[in-house]
Amino acid sequence: MKLMINQPSQFLALLSFCSIFFLVVSEDPYRFFDWNITYGDIYPLGVKQRGILINGQFPGPEIYSVTNDNLIINVHNSLPEPFLLSWNGVQQRRNSYQDGVYGTTCPIPPGKNFTYTLQVKDQIGSFFYFPSLAFHKAAGGFGSIKILSRPRIPVPFPDPADDYTFLIGDWYNIDNTKLSKVLDFGHRLPFPQAVLINGRAQGTAFTVEQGKTYRLRISNVGLQNTLNFRIQDHIMKLVEVEGTHTVQTSYSSIDVHVGQSYSVLITADQAPKDYYIVASTRFTDRTLTSTAAFHYSNSQQPLSGPIPGGPTTQIDWSIQQARSIRTNLTASGPRPNPQGSYHYGMINISRTITLQSSAAQVNGKQRYAVNSVSFIPADTPLKLADYFKIDGVFQVGSIPDSPSGKPMYLDTSVMGADFRAFVEIVFQNHENIVQSWHIDGYSFWVVGMDGGAWTPNSRNQYNLRDAVSRSTTQVYPKSWTAIYMALDNVGMWNVRSEFWSRQYLGQQFYLRVYSDAGSIRDEYPIPKNALLCGKAVGRETRPL
Repeated sequence: MKLMINQPSQFLALLSFCSIFFLVVSEDPYRFFDWNITYGDIYPLGVKQRGILINGQFPGPEIYSVTNDNLIINVHNSLPEPFLLSWNGVQQRRNSYQDGVYGTTCPIPPGKNFTYTLQVKDQIGSFFYFPSLAFHKAAGGFGSIKILSRPRIPVPFPDPADDYTFLIGDWYNIDNTKLSKVLDFGHRLPFPQAVLINGRAQGTAFTVEQGKTYRLRISNVGLQNTLNFRIQDHIMKLVEVEGTHTVQTSYSSIDVHVGQSYSVLITADQAPKDYYIVASTRFTDRTLTSTAAFHYSNSQQPLSGPIPGGPTTQIDWSIQQARSIRTNLTASGPRPNPQGSYHYGMINISRTITLQSSAAQVNGKQRYAVNSVSFIPADTPLKLADYFKIDGVFQVGSIPDSPSGKPMYLDTSVMGADFRAFVEIVFQNHENIVQSWHIDGYSFWVVGMDGGAWTPNSRNQYNLRDAVSRSTTQVYPKSWTAIYMALDNVGMWNVRSEFWSRQYLGQQFYLRVYSDAGSIRDEYPIPKNALLCGKAVGRETRPL
């Protein structure tokens, strides 16, 4: 049968119909969430304290999604102060406006709402969200994000019997406003009171059936301490790290540094009883421990006996484990092509950036810095100032590419970078603590780590074949960690310490990845519903 078109109007109508048809058919699915943020009573240590609830829940609701899904998250702020949520590890491709940190997004005022429009573009894996303003993270407001592979994309392990989330982290029984005042007055925080597993120090149980295999997604949502995770008499097989399928290596316990996420498989292959699930602090003078129950459905014996011990202060043990985590080059990622088809080790480095942390007193108050610059927020989100071309908010290049040797000083630090550059970043740690660093908007290859000071000769020991790709990396005491990163995501991106008191007191900056093309192929336009604050008040976003 021939389709006859006799009039121009008929042609235009057909063209319009076809456009709508293909748009509807090709558009990725939408998932809608409506969240109310409130303060409420929580009992993580068995006594009442004030926490941040999302729809009455602590921790908050889980975000379940599939690669390329569009997530529409309407957040109602019922707190008496401004609030923001950020999405740890979600890359916000071409869309740093949705990142949910103060450098990109105006806070949601009390009694108002804001709708985040995110797309988990070309991502899989285990992540989490958290409140990014003030010291809200110490009160809760966090939850898990699961991004599953599309059905047509093979996953390198059989479907598990179930998929459990473990949100672990250190915890204070002190109100978050009191903790922030301690920092505001120039003091350091005390040692935390406990470790939580899914919002409780003890009493949580996970039921399994004998002989079946389960996926456990483990995220350290705490404030400063590395945690070791283990399950009594069971072996864990690592399968995914922050969106990367890994070589499937078995561990009896695993170190999870602040801000990191792991997926492991575990088989219920022991005698039917209850076994301890343990999360305990690492590299601390005093070890805090939290437990839950790995409960066999046919168990006749509750938890009993001593809690199984784990590593405590051993640095070498942790370094060797970190080096053993590698990318599975034979596995597909969010797309059908193997993850290893991107040969990062064969690309010429266009720039080396060395980031050195420091701690010092500035104007009689405790501060933390990167390359001697301790970050102070501007009165306007940097991304909005950039978009509206508002002068006087920040200066590109206000943080150097390498340590300057200057005394610590305060500034709104922004580092400029060219779109599509391929950079090497070295995190240099001269302090006696384990650090944890995160870069929003990106996943990067952790190519090397070792003790001492990094030199160009350190490149001789880089893993240029199958280094793990992730968004958060640790740096061991008096050591360095090196990463490679392809700057393929235009925007204003937060580079920060995941130690939240350090981030709060200046150990962060923004990486401005810039393209002068002004094309939506490189970056989405400002959202129509973008909140405007500071010097951006009164400006216009886009017509509705």
